[in-house]
Amino acid sequence: MHSISANGAEIPALGLGTWTLKGAKCTEMVAEALEIGYRHVDTASAYDNEEAVGAGIRTSGVPRGAVFLTTKVWHADLAPRDFRRSAEASLKRLGTGYLDLLLIHWPSQRVPLADTIGALNEARAAGLTRHIGVSNFPTELLAEAIRLSDAPLVADQVEYHPYLDQSKVHAACRAAGMAMVSYCPLHRGGELLSEKPVLDAAKAHGRTSGQIVLRWHVQQEGVVAIPRTTKNERLKENIDIFDFSLSDAEMAAISALSRAGSRLCSFGFSPAWDE
Repeated sequence: MHSISANGAEIPALGLGTWTLKGAKCTEMVAEALEIGYRHVDTASAYDNEEAVGAGIRTSGVPRGAVFLTTKVWHADLAPRDFRRSAEASLKRLGTGYLDLLLIHWPSQRVPLADTIGALNEARAAGLTRHIGVSNFPTELLAEAIRLSDAPLVADQVEYHPYLDQSKVHAACRAAGMAMVSYCPLHRGGELLSEKPVLDAAKAHGRTSGQIVLRWHVQQEGVVAIPRTTKNERLKENIDIFDFSLSDAEMAAISALSRAGSRLCSFGFSPAWDE
């Protein structure tokens, strides 16, 4: 498995996203993913599946030390006392003594960022997590978070797919030595997978459209993708993207699909996004 070096962290370039996976199905998908070679699993307190994710890791038989495990603290828990309690509760639910990466899930509009970044650093200093980072931080907030943090931030996890231009966040992450982790990397399938540049590349390389889009992600410097799937057969397909390369022309044609208003995940509590 290829990995991205980011401020001291080695992050596997493809991970399993678990948003919406629950219960026995979640445990089964995590276990099978690890059995076929995944070494990166992403969850969050808000997903309400940390127990199932932890069970999947144990069921897989893959040693905990070989798995890069990420979870996130929800925006309602970003005050320092709440933050520590949330992180400790996540560890308990996951059944592990430490995380590989702990993220602020969404920035808060009411808790000062300095307080939350302080709590994030304290969680790292206390051994709750090996590495720290943020999620859903546009460039202005990311710059502020980097400035406030004592320990280096290793990732900004953001929505990213060919329809959504994240070049500003990507450039900011690269400048800071951070990884950019793509959630919803396949948009939500459907239309994106039928776009001509994707279909043309799929035909040229004898791959599926999904494999082409995931390859587009991991072929960009410092980008990690965490596709979620509910289909066992897709697990193998999604990870089988490291033995071919897209041409510069294919990469550019897929990147040119970006368009305004294509963000899937934007809520009342979301920050002001980069233009």
